[in-house]
Amino acid sequence: MSIPDFIELYPNALSPQACAALVQRFEASGQDVAGTVGGGVMPELKNSRDITLNELPGWEDAVQQLNLAVFSCLLTYLRRYPYTLIAPLMVEHQDVGGAPRRRLRDADIAAMSDAQLGQILMRLLRPGDINLQRYTADHGGYPYWHCELYPKDRNCEPLHRHLLWTMYLNEGFAAGETEFLYQQRKITPRTGSLLIAPTAFTHTHRGNMPRGRDKYIATSWVMFQRAEALFES
Repeated sequence: MSIPDFIELYPNALSPQACAALVQRFEASGQDVAGTVGGGVMPELKNSRDITLNELPGWEDAVQQLNLAVFSCLLTYLRRYPYTLIAPLMVEHQDVGGAPRRRLRDADIAAMSDAQLGQILMRLLRPGDINLQRYTADHGGYPYWHCELYPKDRNCEPLHRHLLWTMYLNEGFAAGETEFLYQQRKITPRTGSLLIAPTAFTHTHRGNMPRGRDKYIATSWVMFQRAEALFES
């Protein structure tokens, strides 16, 4: 049995038509700006054009469409890796019939319906802001090896990132893979495929330069709810 690397790819998470529509909207909007990293605009580290959808009116339908696609695949991810939920939080569960509450076990998650698991997911986790990004052929990329956790702001929002996701919106270019350092794995973009992986340094990664055609993605994080929501009395 092979050891899992916690990097999962879900083909056909979004239809080719939906992907093409997002690419077209990106180009027609005129709202793209220089992509940033934690320290600001640093094209030597990340060279892209980005639109943060949640910050702009008129993109609400796209945000909902992408989050619904991710939610469906996330349920599958949690069933394969139930300790994504169990390990960080001491989640309590009550069996049918009024039995005493007890700690959630991996077998409980396996036995839950999608509706039940979805309720727990939404209680513990939340979607992050979504970026649409274009990496220009033979020029753009994210060559800096990085992870998604860093203690930048007083609200500690980047430290709430639990999983990363990337939806590939097109293909037909050479290279342009998402490359994971320690796992020695390259993910080749395919239209409508969704990548999910952990955010910590264990999954340090970079985005290789696309060759011959621009690369488009949507990307964000699955985040913990803030403490005031998780641990309210």
